[in-house]
Amino acid sequence: MILNSKNYLDYNLFGKVIIFPTDTVYGIGCLYEDIDSIKRIYEIKNRDYTKPMVILCSNMNQVNSLIKSGQNLPEHLKKHWPGKLTIIFFKNENVYDIISSGKETVGIRIPGNEISLNLLEKHGPMVVTSLNISNEPAITKFNDVLRYSDKVDYIIEGGDLDSAPSTVYDLTENRVLRQGDIVIK
Repeated sequence: MILNSKNYLDYNLFGKVIIFPTDTVYGIGCLYEDIDSIKRIYEIKNRDYTKPMVILCSNMNQVNSLIKSGQNLPEHLKKHWPGKLTIIFFKNENVYDIISSGKETVGIRIPGNEISLNLLEKHGPMVVTSLNISNEPAITKFNDVLRYSDKVDYIIEGGDLDSAPSTVYDLTENRVLRQGDIVIK
């Protein structure tokens, strides 16, 4: 079902896999506690279970609920949130191993897209990855999103996007893993 900017917050996301715009590319995601839907995302994308997924949050309270205590986010990183920066933290017991591929770390981002932020504010953190078949380019054009309509529960309209994927910064090792539009020095 295709949802628009007026009705997308009217639907319950429990047990659902959705496609929605982020501030970088279209994402495919579900509520972070929903293991069955997480497995569906791996299947839809043909994604290897050794590749972890990211959790999107709407605010630092949500972030802090997913990471080990005592990890401080430096100001030079904090200033890019919300935005196109994914940060790797040590995860806590609230993050299932299926999300992190069994690693002790998890990637988290607070996106700058209004639709994404509203979803996360209403429903809580979501497990998200780029919409594509693994190892193919991420989808940025809404017409290309529609070919997934029979594989997911909801698609939220967001127009065409035009952005590089997020920069990925590993806070546990203090290094950039993927360079996007945001440059961390």
